[in-house]
Amino acid sequence: MLDPEITAQAYLQQRTQTSAAPLLLDVREPWEFQTASLPGALLMPMGEVTSRAHTELDPDQPIVVLCHHGARSLSVTMWLRQQGFDHAQSLAGGIDAWSRTIDPTIPRY
Repeated sequence: MLDPEITAQAYLQQRTQTSAAPLLLDVREPWEFQTASLPGALLMPMGEVTSRAHTELDPDQPIVVLCHHGARSLSVTMWLRQQGFDHAQSLAGGIDAWSRTIDPTIPRY
């Protein structure tokens, strides 16, 4: 099974080097998403994941879960894996790590 976390660098490599990029699932609140987000991310606040995951997500698709610093996304990743989403991974360090290491134009908050 995949490691539960993926680094920002490894995710960037996956996103740019494969034809089937993982779905980026942003589990932050709408105000956080409006403050700073990555292109193509699907907003599904953590509190809505249990009611939306089985109807909106494909259990066979790779999913990278994103939050602010990585705690919420890891929690959601582990729940998704318990539900059969074996290809779910949490973006280690969240959008804050992305902003610090990949794209400093993404606002930090």
